[in-house]
Amino acid sequence: MNRRLFLRNGSLAGVALSTLTFGACASESKDPQQAADGAGPASDSFELQEATIAELQQQMSSGQRTARSLTELYLKRIEAIDKNGPRLNSVIEVNPDALAMADALDKERKAGKLRGPLHGIPVLIKDNIDTADQMQTTAGALVLAGHKAQRDAFIVQKLRAAGAVLLGKTNLSEWANFRSTRSTSGWSSRGGQTKNAYILDRTPSGSSSGSGVAVAANLCAVAIGTETDGSVVSPASCSGIVGIKPTVGLLSRSGIIPISATQDTAGPMARTVRDAALLLGALTGADAADAVTQESTGKAPADYSTFLKTDGLQGKRLGVEKNHLKGSSDAIALLHAALEQLKAQGATIVEVELEKQIDPLGEAEYDVLLYEFKDGVNKYLSTAGAQVKTIEEVMAFNTQNKAKAMPFFQQEILEASNKTDGLGSAKYQAARKKSHQGARQALDAALRDNRLDAIVAVTNGPAPCLDLINGDSWKGPGFSSPAAMAGYPHITVPMGQAHGLPVGLSFVGGAYQEGPLLTLAYAYEQASKKRVAPEFRAPFVG
Repeated sequence: MNRRLFLRNGSLAGVALSTLTFGACASESKDPQQAADGAGPASDSFELQEATIAELQQQMSSGQRTARSLTELYLKRIEAIDKNGPRLNSVIEVNPDALAMADALDKERKAGKLRGPLHGIPVLIKDNIDTADQMQTTAGALVLAGHKAQRDAFIVQKLRAAGAVLLGKTNLSEWANFRSTRSTSGWSSRGGQTKNAYILDRTPSGSSSGSGVAVAANLCAVAIGTETDGSVVSPASCSGIVGIKPTVGLLSRSGIIPISATQDTAGPMARTVRDAALLLGALTGADAADAVTQESTGKAPADYSTFLKTDGLQGKRLGVEKNHLKGSSDAIALLHAALEQLKAQGATIVEVELEKQIDPLGEAEYDVLLYEFKDGVNKYLSTAGAQVKTIEEVMAFNTQNKAKAMPFFQQEILEASNKTDGLGSAKYQAARKKSHQGARQALDAALRDNRLDAIVAVTNGPAPCLDLINGDSWKGPGFSSPAAMAGYPHITVPMGQAHGLPVGLSFVGGAYQEGPLLTLAYAYEQASKKRVAPEFRAPFVG
């Protein structure tokens, strides 16, 4: 869940930080180059730096490397810069079975059995996704520490079947950032604070903070995040990577600790559009335990990489959010440059005003999430074998263990959710109709009336500082809510940096239009080449 949703509505601010020694941005001014020199090398000598899935497959095919050697290298990388060095703190737990998985997949390769493009590829997944192994599933919450799932989430079953190596789990904003009105993105009571890999005192955004940072810092080949409103695309933007928030229903949610049955989805996070497309294809499929996935039958191609065309922008009509074309944010200039790049590749740009229709729906969306969170989490906890069975028991634990579970911020959202009176409530039904149907109608009309292939906008502005005193303090444009409320697909691609901080370009389209959106995103990515690996720069003001 993206805190920006609530900041936009004037409802939330946040403070939370445990592993950093500063309370806000570093107060001592430093020269940017000195900061970079003090934090990490300008060029990274990691053997798998920026390696794509195709490159890793070629190395395994040629015998240069094995799934085991890849896994060992990523595990060493995690130890070197996530647990030591800049201490990014993006990986909450490594998988004790990772090397055994890799060995088994190497044996299959030697026997001539290849499962597909993910065979032997190390993947990290967010710590709200069930795995029936030695790893915990906790949503970053201390109350669930030690909880091991009884069965794999459906998408984890798909990953195993595709031959991926489950490298470990990533830290996140606790309860996917749906616990308090005063939280800081990337902090959890179990995992502490994840740092932005570009400038270490900046937010990684959330709630898929760890997945975004891990991919950016080359701790894995690809990763999986989850989103309710912004939690894949916002951290992807802040980490200079590609993020896909699919149509709700394309990927199963069973076995994922929920917020909202209406808006939740998992999504790929990768350094390239091609890698994100390959991961997306491996995760799709109808699941009897998640009824909404039945709607995706016949709408999910076997291979999304077939949509990747360098001339994919030729003749396309793209709407640009008018509110993002002016303002003081450094992201505005990047958007204008991106629009020129899109036009140079043959696209026609049309101004649209979608945010003015979506913003008034925010209060209704929040009500929907409060109602659905209580219903979903209570159902999950009651069957998961966890030590707590309800939100009420979660709150009691947090109160009893306040020093560790709530050292910086409280649990106002849990309290508000627990007071809701069930999904049969007229208030809930009205709120869902207003937010979900209202957003769909607004998006559908904008796409139809302007004959658009997609809408583009700034995903979000440059990452603000992590701040113990004032919490998350986002300013400038952001565009997660339209697609989130509607349940429609949203892809973000790097479009440049402001003061060393990445900013993403959003592509939003209609239901199950992931393929056509990938065409647009890939063509832009290949023409612009804006992905830049992080240098782990120390905090500075400048």
